[in-house]
Amino acid sequence: MERIRQRRTYKIIGKQTLEPLNPFLQLNGRRTIQKDLDMETIRLLLVDDEEDFRTTLASRLKKRNVDVADVGSGNEAIELIRERSFDVAVLDIKMPGMDGIETLRQIKKIAPLVEVILLTGHGSVEAGIEGMRLGAYDYVVKPCNVKDLLVKVEDAYIRKLLEEAQQRA
Repeated sequence: MERIRQRRTYKIIGKQTLEPLNPFLQLNGRRTIQKDLDMETIRLLLVDDEEDFRTTLASRLKKRNVDVADVGSGNEAIELIRERSFDVAVLDIKMPGMDGIETLRQIKKIAPLVEVILLTGHGSVEAGIEGMRLGAYDYVVKPCNVKDLLVKVEDAYIRKLLEEAQQRA
C-alpha cells in the first residue's frame, strides 16, 4: 500500500498569522498553483555525537526529502553554519566539548533566524527548557519518533518564514 504524504500549505497574513490555503489561487483571472511548504526545501543541520543515532536519523530524514547535513560536534556545526545556510538545526544537548546549549548560543549569534530544536535525554528536560529560554524553538526527548520530529521541523521552518517576512516588511 502506497503512503500518502500530507502537505500543509499556508499564506502569511499580516506579520504573524498563518492561514491554511486552498492550493489554487486566482491571479488576474488565471488559476495559479500556490507554492507549498515542501519538505525538500528545508535545509536541516543535525548535530549529535552519537554516530549511529545521527546517521540513522539523517538517513530517515533524507528518505522524507529533507536536505540534511549531519556533524558530530558543536564545533563542526559552527564551522558549517558559517559556510552554508540552514533553516533548522537539530542539536543534541549533551555532547563532549561544546555542548548543545553553547552551540545554540553560537548559532544564534551567527545566524539568528535559524530555528533550533534540541534533543535531550529523559533526565535533562530542564536543559531543554533552558535552551528554549535562550532562543530554541522547541526540544524533543530522545529517542524520538521521526514523524513527531518532522512535524516540529516543519513548524520551526514556518516560524522562520514568518520571521523573514517580518524583517522584509
